[in-house]
Amino acid sequence: MPQDPMDFEWSYWVEWGRERILWLLAGHLLVSQVSRLLLEKYKPWCLMVYGMAACWLLLGIKGFAVILLHATISFAVAQFQLSLLTWLCSLILLSTLRIPAVEEAKRKWYDTENEYYLLLFTVSVRCLFCTSFSLEYCWHGPAQKSSHSFLWMLAYVFYYPTFHNGPLVNFDEFSKQMRRQEAFSLKTNLSILIVGIIRIFFWWCLAELMIHLMYIHALYSSPPPLEAASYWALGGLALAQVLFFYVKYLVLYGVPALLLQMDGLKPPALPCCVSLMHSFTKMWR
Repeated sequence: MPQDPMDFEWSYWVEWGRERILWLLAGHLLVSQVSRLLLEKYKPWCLMVYGMAACWLLLGIKGFAVILLHATISFAVAQFQLSLLTWLCSLILLSTLRIPAVEEAKRKWYDTENEYYLLLFTVSVRCLFCTSFSLEYCWHGPAQKSSHSFLWMLAYVFYYPTFHNGPLVNFDEFSKQMRRQEAFSLKTNLSILIVGIIRIFFWWCLAELMIHLMYIHALYSSPPPLEAASYWALGGLALAQVLFFYVKYLVLYGVPALLLQMDGLKPPALPCCVSLMHSFTKMWR
């Protein structure tokens, strides 16, 4: 049965996941577990090097250079320790993504539009991470500046599980948990991995079932069926849309959350079920 092709985000990330991203995440998992077992003290730097290599492999040297340049500029501006300046820097860096001449130049780096979009999405999400680091650098006193070095910023920005699509993890939480050295149990980690994979596979199957049977997004892009539908039917369509949005992000955020757990970090909470919410504030977070 053909699927609803109108949800670009789901189709895009599933295609990239099957082609390359899932393999790179598996590589991250392997490097993480080996470093936790043998090189716990150097784990952040092992993961940083792996993240840089994965970025280079997927986005090319020019894409890698853009993200490194954004991180360097953000770090330099953070030295002034002015929150307003940090926000202005982040907004200016984001605005460069919409300059036509820059867009055209970046498009020429890649053979397909999908590769260019991957750079666009990645740079946008990395900008959030650079902003988090820079703001926390501004807010902390001189005694804590040693834990906010450029090397730690790179470890944070190039942390691969959250690299392309999030979710956002604050720098302070990331650095505290990454520094913490815990007893490593291969058996415990293996059970976490197996349960996590089963749960994510269930969510993915549910999302695929919805997109193959319900055609929610196709209906929203076709005015005649919507004009003919009753208010109750339109309400049902709206509920179906947000429920799919919820299930989709259980998968898209569930995969990096599982890897965060495997790395010994506490992942952000997954989205709440929209049927139990009266406000969308938490959804957008």
